[in-house]
Amino acid sequence: MFLQPNCVWAYIGDQKSSGTLLRTRDYRGSSWEAQQHHDSDEAEKSLFRSELLKKHQQRPTEKKSHCCSDCGKILNSSPDLKIHKRIHTGEKPYGCDQCGKSFSQLKTLKSHQRIHTGEKPFGCDQCEKSFIWLQTLKTHQRIHTGEKPYGCDQCEKSFTQLNNLIVHQRTHTGEKPYSCDQCGKSFSTSSYLTIHQRIHTGEKSFEKPYRCDQCGKSFVTSSSLTKHQRTHTGEKPYNCKQCGKTFSQSFSLISHQRTHTGEKPYRCDQCGKSFVTSSSLTIHQRTHTGEKPYSCDQCDKRYSSKRSLIKHQKKHT
Repeated sequence: MFLQPNCVWAYIGDQKSSGTLLRTRDYRGSSWEAQQHHDSDEAEKSLFRSELLKKHQQRPTEKKSHCCSDCGKILNSSPDLKIHKRIHTGEKPYGCDQCGKSFSQLKTLKSHQRIHTGEKPFGCDQCEKSFIWLQTLKTHQRIHTGEKPYGCDQCEKSFTQLNNLIVHQRTHTGEKPYSCDQCGKSFSTSSYLTIHQRIHTGEKSFEKPYRCDQCGKSFVTSSSLTKHQRTHTGEKPYNCKQCGKTFSQSFSLISHQRTHTGEKPYRCDQCGKSFVTSSSLTIHQRTHTGEKPYSCDQCDKRYSSKRSLIKHQKKHT
């Protein structure tokens, strides 16, 4: 474009508009009549800018139509807003025909139905274990990579799952958010509360509803059953980076790693002796208390540790 002398071109607009070219003239040094034309041009430009501003201010109104009136959250579309509003209304229009459980989104229902069908579409390429949900697979894969992205700022302990960190932090804060509605007793985890509530429901406190289909042994929690089943499958997903030794349980790996670091975090408050594991400390403390909880059913002799009892029982066989 050719620009005449004393002519300035201005671009008005934003990234989303096509923009407008305004032609203005520099009348500096010209006649009074020319100044009048200049004032008229300025007034016209001002009016034009005002019209553009009005149009610009109207744009956010479209976004506001996807704004949640309850919490102010902005959604990308009206369907997204409709789904989001169910958080506030509690609406769950998608019901499972197997168990009656309801969900606010269709995709959540489809994921849930895999519990009934047994479908596990997300497979681990390290150990061939499969999972119902992608997030569960990602969490599982940290067993192989050793990644523990959730660190405690109180003791530097780290975890593979955020939930495990939250539970751990309660050992520092003393928080017990799960309260029994029958007696008011509080617990740090929901599983401890569930076990406790069996006292009130009539279930025997020692009832173990999770049964191993290999040997018939039963457990209080599903996670305990999962750990036990590794004794049958031989699975040892926890790997020591120092020596390559593998373990079936994470706490066994942690205890083993202390043989490399020399750490002995469990200290006896009676004599100051330190130990690698809490169970070793417990057994040791019985030398001070005199406690011998393990008794032989053949001769009634008692021992402070299960290992000592097993060694003794071999004499009877």
